[in-house]
Amino acid sequence: MFLLRAGTTLLLLLVFLGSPRSFSVDYQHDCFRKDGERFRYISGSIHYNRIPRVYWKDRLLKMYMAGLNAIQTYIPWNYHEMYPGQYNFSGDRDVEYFLKLAQDIGFLVILRPGPYICAEWDMGGLPAWLLKNKNIVLRSSDPDYITAVDKWMGKLLPMIKPYLYQNCGPIITVQVENEYGSYFACDYNYLRHLTKLFRSHLGEEVVLFTTDGASPGYLKCGALQDLYATVDFGPGGNVTAAFEAQRYAEPRGPLVNSEFYTGWLDNWGSPHAEVPTAVVAKSLNEILAMGANVNMYMFIGGTNFGYWNGANAPYKPQPTSYDYDAPLTEAGDLTKKYFAIQEVIKELLTISDALDKLSFSGPVNSTNPLTFIELNQVSLDGFLTTLPVNCTKPTPLSSPLNEVHDRAYVSVDGVSAGILERSKVIAINVTGNAGSQLDVLVENMGRINYGKDINDSKGLLSTLYLGTLPLTGWTMYSLSIDEAVSQGLLGDKEATPTDAPQPVALSPPTFYSGSFIIPDGIPDLPQDTYIKLPKWRKGQVWINGFNLGRYWPSRGPQVTLFVPANILSTAAPNNVTVLELEKAPCSAGPCTVEFTADPILNGPVYSDHKQRRRLFSKEDLL
Repeated sequence: MFLLRAGTTLLLLLVFLGSPRSFSVDYQHDCFRKDGERFRYISGSIHYNRIPRVYWKDRLLKMYMAGLNAIQTYIPWNYHEMYPGQYNFSGDRDVEYFLKLAQDIGFLVILRPGPYICAEWDMGGLPAWLLKNKNIVLRSSDPDYITAVDKWMGKLLPMIKPYLYQNCGPIITVQVENEYGSYFACDYNYLRHLTKLFRSHLGEEVVLFTTDGASPGYLKCGALQDLYATVDFGPGGNVTAAFEAQRYAEPRGPLVNSEFYTGWLDNWGSPHAEVPTAVVAKSLNEILAMGANVNMYMFIGGTNFGYWNGANAPYKPQPTSYDYDAPLTEAGDLTKKYFAIQEVIKELLTISDALDKLSFSGPVNSTNPLTFIELNQVSLDGFLTTLPVNCTKPTPLSSPLNEVHDRAYVSVDGVSAGILERSKVIAINVTGNAGSQLDVLVENMGRINYGKDINDSKGLLSTLYLGTLPLTGWTMYSLSIDEAVSQGLLGDKEATPTDAPQPVALSPPTFYSGSFIIPDGIPDLPQDTYIKLPKWRKGQVWINGFNLGRYWPSRGPQVTLFVPANILSTAAPNNVTVLELEKAPCSAGPCTVEFTADPILNGPVYSDHKQRRRLFSKEDLL
C-alpha cells in the first residue's frame, strides 16, 4: 500500500519545524491545532490534592497506559491559601512538581485553576476566610471578592505561565471559572474581569475556555466572547444533541466534552453511585466517533483527606472517599471500566496517527508524486499535500489520465472524502479551505501478471488535479506495515467511489486490534480455520504478525480468509490486527471478527465486471 500526503515543500517543512510551539483553536476546520497540525485530546481527570504525592507517578503512568494523551486537573485555592496571605506549595501541594511529572510521562495538561472549582471539594475551592466579610457576594464583581481573587491569581498564574505549551510546558488550555452558567449571579462583568486578569498574567496566545452543562440555558450565563465554550455531559444520553448545545455558543470550532462522567459522586446515607461499564464505553465510543475531544471525569477520584469533602444543597455532605466509580479505584487499582475504556481508545489509531511508527524511512519531499518503485515500496504509501485554493463548494479531485494505481483513500483535514479507483472512479468531489491538508493513501491491489501490460507501476503515476489545478509539493511516506505489526510497534496504542454502491459514510484508514485465547491441553488444538469479518468493508488482517491477506466482503465473492494452524498459539494470547481502509463497524460498540470451520468463497458480488468470451480463456486477460 502507498500513503501519499500532498503537502509543503522541504523548505517550508524545515521552516515549520523550527517555528515556536503553538496550540490554538481552528474555527474553520472545527479542531484544535498543535504546532500547526490537527489535534484531538482524550483526557482524564486526576486531582493531585486527593492523591498523596508518593502515588502521583503511579496513577499518571496507569492513565498513560490506558491510551490518554492528556490529563485535566483543578487547583483548589483554599488548599494553597488556608489563611490569608499564607501560601503553601510544598509536599502534597507542590503543583509545579505535579505538572513537571505529567509532562515527563508524556501528558498534555488541561488546567482548571478556578478561582471556583466545585469538584465536591470544601466550598468549591474558595477559602472559608472570605466569609469573614458577611456582605461578600462570591463569584461576582463584588469589589471585596475581586480584590481577593486578584491577589490569589497574582500569586498563582505567574507560577503557571512557564508551564504553558507555548513556553515548552504541558498546559494546552486553561479554564476560567467553572460551570458559571449554573450560578445565580450571571455576572458578565465578573467573567470579563477574569478574562482580562488571566490574559494579563498568561498572555494572549493561551487558549482560555469555559465549561457548562449541555443546554443553552447553562451556556447563556456561562459563555463569554474570547473564552472557548465547552460542555459537560455523562453517558447514556444523546451525544449529538449534547454537542448541538455547544454549537449554540460555538457555531464553529472543536467539539469538547470537558466532563464526561465515568461515575458519580456519593453522599453520606445514600448507596454508592455506580455507572455501568457498557454504558460508559458505548457513549465514549460515540463521542470519539464524532471526532470530539473528551475529558473523562473522573479517571481516578482519590480521597477527601482531612476535612476537605464538600456537600450538596439541600444539605447532603460527601464522604471521605471520592472513588467516583472511576476507571482507577481510590487506591489506584485497575477496574473492568479501565480496560473497557482502554479498548475503546485503542480503536482510534489511524494511518496518519501512526506515520512515525509505520514509515521507518521517514518523509520524502517532491514537487510531483513518486511511484512505489521510486520510494522502494511494495504495498501501501501515503501522500500528503495542501489544497492551494478555497473549495467551499464541491470541487473535483481527479486523475484525468487514470493514473491512480490502484486505489486511493482520500481525506481532507482528517475527514474522509472518498475513494479513487483505477479504471473505475477517476474523480471525486472534495471541499476545504486553502491550506487544508490533503491525505491520499494509495494501495497496490496487485500487479498485472499476463499480457502486454505486465510493466505495471504502482502509486500515483502522475499528479492529481483540483479542478484544473495540478497539485504540487508532496510529502510521501513509505509504510512498512508488516514490519510494524510483526514487531509490535502498534501494541501500545492498538486500535486501529467504486463500481459497487459507494458507502454512505467513510472513515480514515484505521488500525484495530484484539486478542483471543486457545485453551491449552485440549487434543488437536489448534486447527486450521477461517476468519470472517462481518460488516467490515475492506482492508488487511494479521494474526500474530502473519499477514493473512486482503479482505473485501463488501465487493465479494470471497468472505472468509484461511488461517493456517501453524500461526496460532496455545501458549499465549493470539493477537489480531485489522487495518480497515474504508469504515469499521464500530460506531455502535466494539468491533468483532469471527472464526468459522467452513470457507465462504462464493458470497455476493458487487461489481460491474462481466464474464467475457468463454471461461478460462487467456484472451480474456489481454
